[in-house]
Amino acid sequence: MLIKSLKAWRRDGESGLMRAWFACLFAGLLLSGCSTVCLEPEELCASGNANTSLHPRASAVLAPEVPAAAPAPAPALEPVDPVRTAPIYLPGQDAGTARAANPAVSPAAGTARIALLLPLNSPSLGGAAEAVRAGFMAAAERDGAGIQVDVVPTSDNPDEALATYTRAGAAHDIIVGPLSRPAVGALIASGKADKPTVALNHPEVRGTLPPRMLVAGLSIEDEARQAAEWAAREHPHGRVLILTGSPAWAQRAAGAFEARWSELGHTGQRFALPSSDGRVDPALLQDLKARLEVDPPELLFAAVDVAELRQVRTFVGATLPVYGGASINPGRTPGLGATELDGIHVVDLPWLVLPDHPAVMVYPRQADPETPLYMQRLYALGIDAFLVARQLAAQQAAAPAAASSIDGVTGRLTFGANAGLTRREAAAIYRDGNFTPVEAGP
Repeated sequence: MLIKSLKAWRRDGESGLMRAWFACLFAGLLLSGCSTVCLEPEELCASGNANTSLHPRASAVLAPEVPAAAPAPAPALEPVDPVRTAPIYLPGQDAGTARAANPAVSPAAGTARIALLLPLNSPSLGGAAEAVRAGFMAAAERDGAGIQVDVVPTSDNPDEALATYTRAGAAHDIIVGPLSRPAVGALIASGKADKPTVALNHPEVRGTLPPRMLVAGLSIEDEARQAAEWAAREHPHGRVLILTGSPAWAQRAAGAFEARWSELGHTGQRFALPSSDGRVDPALLQDLKARLEVDPPELLFAAVDVAELRQVRTFVGATLPVYGGASINPGRTPGLGATELDGIHVVDLPWLVLPDHPAVMVYPRQADPETPLYMQRLYALGIDAFLVARQLAAQQAAAPAAASSIDGVTGRLTFGANAGLTRREAAAIYRDGNFTPVEAGP
């Protein structure tokens, strides 16, 4: 079966893919000005105002995450209609291009046709695209009865990606993609998003979306706003000190938290905490410690990465509660955790912090247990992108629902006609290398 052969191909090729991907990182291809997907702060080539949330891998500061063993799902019946699990080119299409819109195999009556548009051959985005593809097809293999998926390679050039979208739209019921921010922006500006579309990234400037488009991309700002709501519930009269790193993603996270915190009627201040090569100046840490002693806030929000937060907690202690997004997630290492991070409040994907959740454990993990956290987030994004597309297909086959909700692996997803897509990620407290879930809102 095609699925089995592809799994073998993925095992053999995955390490090479990852090596090539990191070579791109260090070769300087992923600079802040290039026109690709924004996956900061892992620096997957983005401009400073991007809106997706991917964060430093835990292996830089801790042992690699050890995923919880998931029980094998109940055997599923073989779907009658094929789910294609490899890049499938439309007739007349070469790798990285799209020249025709008619599928080689006509789907059976009643089959929903989904096109997954990804820049799989891109030097800078190929690794990210492959992680999304793998997650999408893992979900399709489990839940794809009655659905035909065509993986359509695209260019990371916005104009070429738009042309591919147009041709794929003529042969499919639902489009998933594009992945890069410029391509999403070009699609919105073109006015050609005339098919139900699940975009995998946010446009550079948020605004009104086409009525048939949902944006499923991960968002640093949304995480920060959710952390503010969680902190406000637990500290209704508290003052916050916002620790802010130098990168653009850290500034955006701090700004989003600060704005939401203010909307909720609270006050706070910022403390700049730049670092060089991952090290915070000890003089700055001493200044922070003195400030906390003279004018202690009730809590901290950490718009820094996990390595910087470890230095802060080691220097100033763990008395004050700390809230943050995925950037402060050190990864799951049960029994081998970083004790200086015990008690931190983390907003992140259920895929990473709630591996035993029923909605999470039914999907297979990536084969390599040392897969960096940011690649695991992309894989999880692929799973949920399929679940959203499948729900859209079901709504097309019946009367459209006013709103739909899905317990996804990236969070609780709610979407509907003209309502956009909202995501509530998991809230959890880190201790001894593991996470304890917390009910932190609706």
